[in-house]
Amino acid sequence: MTGGGRGPIVYALANQKGGVGKTTTAVNVGACLARWGQRVLVLDIDPQANATSSLGLDKQAVPLSTYDVLVREVPLVRVIQPSGRERLDVIPASPALAGATVELVNQPRREYCLHQALAALRSSNPVPESGAEKAASTGSKGPDTGYDYVLIDCPPSLGLLTINALTATDGVIVPVQCEYLALEGLSQLARAIELVRRSLNPTLRLRGLVMTMFDSRTILAKQVVEEVQQHFPGRVFDAIIPRSVRLSEAPSYGEPIIDYAPRSAGALAYAALARELLMGDGRLQLVSMTVGR
Repeated sequence: MTGGGRGPIVYALANQKGGVGKTTTAVNVGACLARWGQRVLVLDIDPQANATSSLGLDKQAVPLSTYDVLVREVPLVRVIQPSGRERLDVIPASPALAGATVELVNQPRREYCLHQALAALRSSNPVPESGAEKAASTGSKGPDTGYDYVLIDCPPSLGLLTINALTATDGVIVPVQCEYLALEGLSQLARAIELVRRSLNPTLRLRGLVMTMFDSRTILAKQVVEEVQQHFPGRVFDAIIPRSVRLSEAPSYGEPIIDYAPRSAGALAYAALARELLMGDGRLQLVSMTVGR
């Protein structure tokens, strides 16, 4: 699946280490892109379902989830839920997803389940209820195209669910916590990405690394940023996400940071990251809104 002028660009947010900001980045970059006129689908493939909760959905009550997509082959378009925010939809996860790896293990081409589901979504180019149909019911004009971005929030592992995401995606965005131990798994992740590229998804690329939880008061945080930049030259986003109480609080309210605290340092950092992503993807010209306005 390739991104381009037509159809969505698909990115997986991946890192086998937990607590590095994958979900925070998926939700907040998605919200910023949507605020700037992009149609965004956040796809939660983590059994913890944190992206689902962070966008205000009850993971225990969703009628369908990514479990149903992967195991029961339910079309993605049937699973899409509105987030309550314009141009931002979500495919929720649920706790049942924890058993998907076991249930998929004997299936042929089990690494391609999500790829096939996304291919069907793209070929049908749907505008789900949260888009045109919902807009029509309120008398407003809805969009006539599908999503511009699909952001896949991966679990903190390199298991079958993450492999499904890597096989289905155009590129990988890797959040990296600004602490020493966060560096140890990067080489393993890079090898996994290369292995998937060679054997399963020849178009897969490392889109970039995002430095998260940066504390400007510590020398270590600055050293970690410099070391990652040295090991991955030209692959580290300029935008650096600060350690922020506001960013930590926002998920408990089911809101992205641009809604919860639009003038906070975290909101400004994710706005800068979204802008950088749009610029690199050649879509910055489409931006017509301003975060916080």
